[in-house]
Amino acid sequence: QVHLVESGGGSVQAGGSLSLSCSISGGAFSRYTMGWFRQAPGKEREFVAGITWTTNSAYYADSVKGRITISRDITKNTVYLQMNSPKPEETHVYHCAAAYTGFDARPSTAGKYDYWGQGNQVTVPS
Repeated sequence: QVHLVESGGGSVQAGGSLSLSCSISGGAFSRYTMGWFRQAPGKEREFVAGITWTTNSAYYADSVKGRITISRDITKNTVYLQMNSPKPEETHVYHCAAAYTGFDARPSTAGKYDYWGQGNQVTVPS
C-alpha cells in the first residue's frame, strides 16, 4: 500500500513562492508516475503537474507552465512542487498522487491515479 503525505502548504502572497513536498512510502516506485492536483470547493480535481519516477520526465498543465516546477528525489522518496508567482485564483487544496502506469506514462486525469495524499491548503490572498 502506497502512502503519501504532503507538507509545506500555507499562505503565500501573489508574486511570492511556495514549495510543497510529498513523502512517499510503501513500495517500489519504478513503474509509478507521481502527480500534483489541486481542488477548489465544489470543483473537480485539476491536474497541475506530473513526473515519471524512473525517467524523471516532467509534464505540466498549460496554465502553470513556466511558473510551477515538479521534481523528485529518489534518495528521499519525495516529490516536490515549486510554485512561483502564484495567483489568488490558485488558492486550492493541493494533493499529490501516485499512478501505477508502467514505464514513462504521463497520466493527467485524476481517475488514472491510484493513491492520494490528504491534501494541503495553499492560500494566495487577493
